[in-house]
Amino acid sequence: MPQSTLPSASDSKVPEGSKKTRTIISEDPCWTLSLLPRLSDLCLQSIANNFEEHPLFEQLSSSQRDFLQQRLSPSLPLHVTANLIGDGVYWKRRCQQLWGLCDVSHYGHSWKRMFFERSLENMIELFIPDVSDPGNLLDMVHHCRDFVKRLRVSQLLTPVMDPQRVEEEEVASDNEYEGPSMDHFDFSILLQKLSRLEELHVVYRVKECGMNFEWKMFEMTDRDCESLATALESCKTLKVLRLHQSHVDDKKCRLLVKHLLDHPSLRQLDFSHNLISDKGARAVAKLLSRSSLQELDMCDNHIRDHGAKAIAHALSNNSTLLSLNLRLNRVRDEGGQALGEALLRNCTLRHLHLGGNEVGRRTAAALSEALRQNNVLRSINLSCNSLGEVSEAEPEYICFNISQQTRCRSDSFFFHMNFLF
Repeated sequence: MPQSTLPSASDSKVPEGSKKTRTIISEDPCWTLSLLPRLSDLCLQSIANNFEEHPLFEQLSSSQRDFLQQRLSPSLPLHVTANLIGDGVYWKRRCQQLWGLCDVSHYGHSWKRMFFERSLENMIELFIPDVSDPGNLLDMVHHCRDFVKRLRVSQLLTPVMDPQRVEEEEVASDNEYEGPSMDHFDFSILLQKLSRLEELHVVYRVKECGMNFEWKMFEMTDRDCESLATALESCKTLKVLRLHQSHVDDKKCRLLVKHLLDHPSLRQLDFSHNLISDKGARAVAKLLSRSSLQELDMCDNHIRDHGAKAIAHALSNNSTLLSLNLRLNRVRDEGGQALGEALLRNCTLRHLHLGGNEVGRRTAAALSEALRQNNVLRSINLSCNSLGEVSEAEPEYICFNISQQTRCRSDSFFFHMNFLF
């Protein structure tokens, strides 16, 4: 093996009195002085690291703010960031940290709005009456009230009461145990404070209850209805109310409508998949006369002829409603014919859905007659009705008559009819 020709440390002799020197050769060919961070970037990073104690944002330039939003901690308290940092990368990072894949298009392409709406929805859905601290939720409302436009609450939890505690309180008190202070989340502490709320979607139910199922988990109580009705009246900016699958009966419907009369901004009302019958329908008809509703959805309730006639009477004098959905009710020809006659005087309704009722040839004939004069309707749905139960020839004549009324229209018209023989 050849010996090394490099001098060893023992062979190298340094003259006495001379100074030792070293030569450093860079082993990274890509190294360059430009890789060193700029002083301005180091300053901005220092601001990011100490932002909670010394929030500095408005004094920075636009490019410096963008740099800072990429580096701020997504765990900063909201009292520091809510009113200081505008919509942008920072709120996008917070959303993605909490929920991963996010579709911001449903929130007007605003990451800040998405963060606050989903955070508030989550707090409401996990709120347990008499257990959760409402102060935490009110703190959130203080920060988000100017950014929340829509709330979609998909569940409301019921009180959790220890049986032993109930027994102790019953024994200790001479009076009967009154139970929890509320049955579900009390919206009266919330809606009035949300100054820009436009849409409220609520379902009184508990998701994934499993073996703990109880019917009370899936219905709005009288106390719930009173608190919600009061809250709705105080929310003057509300445009869309959707309260479905919540066992809303006539009594609750009438109470809600009472507080919605003459509402300044309500445009869409959805009471679908509830237990509303004719008395509740009459209350809704009154609302049509004292509001500016544009869409009314009463699908899958228990409305019969008297309720349909009340709605038809209000419809004949209404000038704002564009869409009426009475699908999956129990309306027969008396109510259906009244609706057809109302369309002779109504000049604004564009969409009518009567599918899945019990209407027959008299209703179809009334609608056919209405189409001779009404040039505003764009769609009528009479599917899943017994329109052909009288004879086989007459329904064909009615369908031909309707098509004759719509053939000369220059605009589009949709008509859906099924014959059940």
